[in-house]
Amino acid sequence: MGQNLQKNLGLSAALSTVIGMVIGAGVFFKPQAVYTLTGGAPGLGILSWILAGILTIAGGLTAAEVSAAIPKTGGMMVYIEEIYGEKLGFLTGWMQSVLFFPAMIAALSVMFGQQVAYLFGNPSLSLPFTIGVIVFLAFMNNLGSKTSGVIQTVSTICKLIPLIILMILGFVKGNPSSASIMTPMVGEGVSPMGIVGQLMIAVLFAYDGWMNVGAIAGEMKNPGKDLPRAIVGGLTAVMSVYIIINIAYLCVLPANTLATFESPASAVAEVILGPIGGKLITCGILISLFGCVNGYILTGSRSLYTLGVKELIPGNKFIKKLNKQDTPAYAIGVIVVISIIYSLSGQFNLLTDLAMFSVWAFYVLTFYGVIKLRKDNPNLHRPYKVPMYPFIPILAMSGGLFVIINQLFFAGSFNRGMAIGSIVITLLGLPIYNYFNKLKEKGHGSKKIV
Repeated sequence: MGQNLQKNLGLSAALSTVIGMVIGAGVFFKPQAVYTLTGGAPGLGILSWILAGILTIAGGLTAAEVSAAIPKTGGMMVYIEEIYGEKLGFLTGWMQSVLFFPAMIAALSVMFGQQVAYLFGNPSLSLPFTIGVIVFLAFMNNLGSKTSGVIQTVSTICKLIPLIILMILGFVKGNPSSASIMTPMVGEGVSPMGIVGQLMIAVLFAYDGWMNVGAIAGEMKNPGKDLPRAIVGGLTAVMSVYIIINIAYLCVLPANTLATFESPASAVAEVILGPIGGKLITCGILISLFGCVNGYILTGSRSLYTLGVKELIPGNKFIKKLNKQDTPAYAIGVIVVISIIYSLSGQFNLLTDLAMFSVWAFYVLTFYGVIKLRKDNPNLHRPYKVPMYPFIPILAMSGGLFVIINQLFFAGSFNRGMAIGSIVITLLGLPIYNYFNKLKEKGHGSKKIV
């Protein structure tokens, strides 16, 4: 008797997954990196939030066509397999399972632990809460996709409340009339062309997470209709929040001051509301991070589960099993163990940079997949088609290629080395695929997985 993932997720759960996974650490912490790169000037920083938002929406509009046309559990891995073949599909899932998802879960959990330590003024709390939030959310996810969907919806609503309050108070109690928003573009001695690549990578991290909602397509009631709406609607809302809140920050504190604070949101809250306000915003940050970690565990485990079903990884007999709640408990366990190992580094920026570079090459493949699918399979049922084709897919691909090329050839030696390392780890999946594929050909796990 076969087990099947339950189709019980609707538009609200998918929409909140997009918003919940995107609005996480970036909106609270990346303004510091942005204004540090611009030399304490606001102009190019604000422009980078706008450009990255446009680029991300182009990516969302493009990927939504693939998601709707191939509404299967596994997300990007399944899309790439359907378009390019099993080997590239496997490499996508491998990269997600050993690099992207664990690194993102670990990075966000590290920041969760650090914020708890700040809230209580006790640095020793950081590591226990870093690991604790991962373990707790893994347990909650094992109760079923409906439970994790509820967590996602509730945490998304809760974290938007302090963001909205901060945006309103920034304009009301700040000084919008005299705030510098677009001038100067960069600080003295800073070359715009020299930093634009690093700016985009920093800000695109804040927008990341939107692609992964496709991983739960197999558990959605109406993926063809709801998935594109969730991706595009969610990203439009996120872009609006990011631009407005960054302007609100600048109404309270200048860019060169924001560049000195690890958490600009808390710093702005302290100016407006005093020390208590800073603590309240930190609580909002914790709720935001909590929901973000939950979203990555939810979607990341589904990608690993799909690899297990295909019997192409070690331990697939366990990884492909579902528990009594029809949840991939073993896949969740593996993702969580790798995440905890990564989290021991305590390095938020290192982990996020690793995750971002690892995933962008596969984003580009997904974007190009829309063009390839239209040529190879013109009669495929497409509940949604990307508008302004092929301009928007080309725009999305160009942005992705810019990120990859910048990291490999124009970033600093450390970032370049990290990028090369992630490529090596991804390619290590090839011998694993070849080994298990041969086992299947010899009759081990010969059942065709559709």
